[in-house]
Amino acid sequence: MKFKSIKGTRDILPADVHRWQYVEQHIRTRMQLFNYQEIRTPVFEETALFARSIGELTDIVSKEMYTFTDRSDVSLTLKPEMTAAVVRAYIQHNLADLQPLTKVYYISPMFRQERPQAGRLRQFHQFGAEAIGGSAAAIDADVIVLAMEVYRSIGVRNTSLNINSVGCQRCRPAYKQQLQDFLRKSLHRLSEDSQRRLDQNPLRVLDSKDENDRKITADAPLMIDHLCPECSAHFKELQASLSRAGVAYRVDGRIVRGLDYYTKTAFEITCTDLGSQDALTGGGRYDLLAEQLGGKPTPAVGFAAGIERLLMVLEEQKVALPEPVRPFLFIACADEEGKAWASAAVAELRRAGIAADTDHLARSLKAQMREADRQEARYSLVIGANEIHTNGCQVKNMSTGELISVPLTSLADEVKKLQSRNGR
Repeated sequence: MKFKSIKGTRDILPADVHRWQYVEQHIRTRMQLFNYQEIRTPVFEETALFARSIGELTDIVSKEMYTFTDRSDVSLTLKPEMTAAVVRAYIQHNLADLQPLTKVYYISPMFRQERPQAGRLRQFHQFGAEAIGGSAAAIDADVIVLAMEVYRSIGVRNTSLNINSVGCQRCRPAYKQQLQDFLRKSLHRLSEDSQRRLDQNPLRVLDSKDENDRKITADAPLMIDHLCPECSAHFKELQASLSRAGVAYRVDGRIVRGLDYYTKTAFEITCTDLGSQDALTGGGRYDLLAEQLGGKPTPAVGFAAGIERLLMVLEEQKVALPEPVRPFLFIACADEEGKAWASAAVAELRRAGIAADTDHLARSLKAQMREADRQEARYSLVIGANEIHTNGCQVKNMSTGELISVPLTSLADEVKKLQSRNGR
């Protein structure tokens, strides 16, 4: 029987994995510059965590989660998103006692049984940041600037920041009622998804990608026009903070976070080079989630972003990424005595921090040199009994053909000099 990867998943092969490593390291560097520390949570959680935080009626919980019952008859779910898991860890480990503002980031796989398409897989990868414990609009701005900086500094172009406010538990209920009244006038014309959302999650109708829904809601009332004084002041301060940071933005009243625990700030970062699926990042403030998960009332704000989407836009925009690390030196063996010497020499070179390789398949000398080419080794040398007995060999520059005579007894030191000359 021939096995294949599960539909909606993909293998990241050695030829591609260096791009992932570079992007992940870039993300970590930016997060550390903003004083965010990494958090890692288990790949699965109790199903009730996501049902309570995301909502039983959402597509994620009702249709997309990978849920199973373990041998203790506990319902578990592969995590479809990270925020609930981070807040659970924040509460469980009393992170509030360690510092007043907890700033964490993550890079993690997620799982949703969606219809696979470009940039959307059933196992996908996200990075994100959460700032838990502060309610100031300046913290929202800091999170947004961090997200924008990840893309700017790696070379992504044509990004746009769109912001909105979804109000709070005081001003949102009256607005939701007004929105529902507006939508019910065209109920039979709305898409099936929007009809289903109307009673429980009407704000999500504004976010519909269905063209007919967008026409129907073109003149719908917007939350931004019905904010209470506190939410209005918070949104004004957010805009002022972004302006002070030199970040351009557009106010878009259709950006929503339909779940009840979201409050005030909502934002998206998009890129025109991704076509209709143009969202790179989504985020917002979720001041009510910690209490909903059994903790104390705790303000928080964060974002989540797809790594697959980031790699797609880097490829689309032809942003140059570093090449994978190749062997600096490949040692080809001319005879049995050379093989024994090469084995010890490669071990010594690696201990000295030099990437080196040699042949282990008993291939001909010609085939070994083809292998050095295939591996794109920077230098090569041929070793045999003659070189060993004379304590000398010639190291070949594989790009220029230049030959450099070096003594075998100081091979590691000589190769380090070559590294310095080549800037690596």
